[in-house]
Amino acid sequence: MKSIVIFASGSGTNAENIIKYFENSTTASVTMVLSNKKEAKVLDRANNYKKSAISFNKTAFSNGHIVELLTTLNPDLIVLAGFLWKIPADLIAAFPNKIINIHPALLPNYGGKGMYGMHVHEAVVANKETESGITIHYVNENYDEGNIIFQAKTTVTPTDTAEDVAQKIHQLEYEHFPKIIEKVLND
Repeated sequence: MKSIVIFASGSGTNAENIIKYFENSTTASVTMVLSNKKEAKVLDRANNYKKSAISFNKTAFSNGHIVELLTTLNPDLIVLAGFLWKIPADLIAAFPNKIINIHPALLPNYGGKGMYGMHVHEAVVANKETESGITIHYVNENYDEGNIIFQAKTTVTPTDTAEDVAQKIHQLEYEHFPKIIEKVLND
C-alpha cells in the first residue's frame, strides 16, 4: 500500500476530498496530515477520518524536524493541498520528485509568492481573463515553478466575480486532484 502525506494550511476541503477518494483504495492511502496552523480546520477533518494529524511551527519546519518525521514515515508522495509556506530545500532534497502541489491558476500565469487563493481569482477577474484553471506540478525550490504534471481549464465570463471563479476552480480541484495523485503514484 502506497502512502500519501498531505500538507495543508486552511479548511482542508481538498485534503478531505483526497482522503475520501483513497478511503477504500487497495493501492494507496493518506497516512498523515500536517498543518502549519494548530487551529486549521484540516486537522479536524483528518481526525474525522481517523487519520494522524499534527501541526508544527516555523522552527520545526526549518530546522529539519519535519524532514526527520517524513523520513521515518517514508511516504510515496507528499501532497500540498492549500499549503502556503515555501518548502525548504532539505525537504525537497530528501524527497526528489515526490512532492506535488495544486495551484488555482494556469501556471506560469498568476503564480509566485503571494499568489494563492482569492488573490489569484481577484487578479484573474481584474485582468479580464477569459479562462482560468488548475495546475498540478512538482515542487522545486521556487514558488510554482516545478514541472507541470496536469492542467485543467474553465471559462471565465465577463460577469464572473472572484467568488464565481473560486467556485469553478474548486470543482476542477475536486474532480482532478485525487485522480492525478493516483496517476503519479502509479507511474
